Amino acid sequence: MRVVIVDDEPLARERLKRLLQEFPGYEVVGEADNGEAALDVIDDEEPDLVLLDIRMGGIDGLQVGRQLAEMDVPPAVIFTTAYSEHALSAFDASAQAYLLKPIRIEKLREALQRVRKPTRAHKPQAQPGAEAKSLKREFILATTRDGLIRVPTQEVVYFLADQKYTTVAHLHGEVLIEESLKTLEEDLQPQFLRIHRKALVNTNFIASLERDRHGEQHHWLKMKHASQSLPVSRRRLAEVRRFLTET
Repeated sequence: MRVVIVDDEPLARERLKRLLQEFPGYEVVGEADNGEAALDVIDDEEPDLVLLDIRMGGIDGLQVGRQLAEMDVPPAVIFTTAYSEHALSAFDASAQAYLLKPIRIEKLREALQRVRKPTRAHKPQAQPGAEAKSLKREFILATTRDGLIRVPTQEVVYFLADQKYTTVAHLHGEVLIEESLKTLEEDLQPQFLRIHRKALVNTNFIASLERDRHGEQHHWLKMKHASQSLPVSRRRLAEVRRFLTET
């Protein structure tokens, strides 16, 4: 499982990394020392598991956990804290387990065993006939001030999720819908490609893949008929590159 560790204490992060080395199949792919940075790292790496401290400056761990719970495919969350009074709030924030510091390897083992979130590798594969199904969905329905409108699927450039709503950017403008990217992805494959937990793009309108101009290891997808470049998560970068080289 791909793991992100979030704790405002460097020594605590190092200890968790050392403990995780005792368990085969767990890879630490990112770290963060505050809630805002954690959401950025999780957006980019799309981990299977987050070890999440509760008390941090700014956005605390409970707020991060609640935001993660709203994702289409949320990572498993194990809260880590020195304060036992947060236990009930932690499970309200959709935690799979709760560890008190200092964390002992036996307790970490028990918590990892309780994590039952299926990884993306275990997600059901497309069934025969999935392509035909996607072609049958010719329109995206959106409710606007002018009433219900139909956006032809072939004219959608990309979908971009933000909290409760999803922006549909199409050739003639934008509308908001309440469908999740998970549902849209299942319905519209293979023409639409998931490039980030927040972004699903029409492969017919991909223009180019670009690296961050500021030298950071981030990539962006430039789309035809769109002024906004879209983020590509590290986890999905290889798939995007493969698509570009094979077409």
